[in-house]
Amino acid sequence: MRCPFCGNVDTQVKDSRPAEDHVAIRRRRFCPACAGRFTTYERVQLRDLVVIKSNGRREDFDRDKLERSIRISMQKRPVEPERIDQMISGIVRRLESMGESDIPSKMIGEIVMESLARIDTVAYVRFASVYKNFQAADDFDKFVSELRPPVKPGE
Repeated sequence: MRCPFCGNVDTQVKDSRPAEDHVAIRRRRFCPACAGRFTTYERVQLRDLVVIKSNGRREDFDRDKLERSIRISMQKRPVEPERIDQMISGIVRRLESMGESDIPSKMIGEIVMESLARIDTVAYVRFASVYKNFQAADDFDKFVSELRPPVKPGE
């Protein structure tokens, strides 16, 4: 594994242990050239996924990009990091087990929204605001009003 600090390819594994509910291996590494320490993760990849964007463009699925967008929507929310990791791993497993290599970006967005809605409604609304491209406060109001149960007359 190449050292991210100095580029040396001769790094040493100092510690390995299961991570993310045993779906990944966390490795602590050491670079003898610069004495840098860093962590890597090893995961099983069932198939290479390709994302089909709404404009028809194709790009390789990037778990890190998915993780970044979810973590942004979860920022400062009372959700444990392990729970977020489990959710991300679950989404990736679901995508890989669909049987298709080409996955429309719309489907990925819907699966993420479904997962976020079960965990944290604020994160769900945050993600939706970007995913559904909200342009004004009215867009938020309309979306949030759909989340609320209908008010019965006389309440």
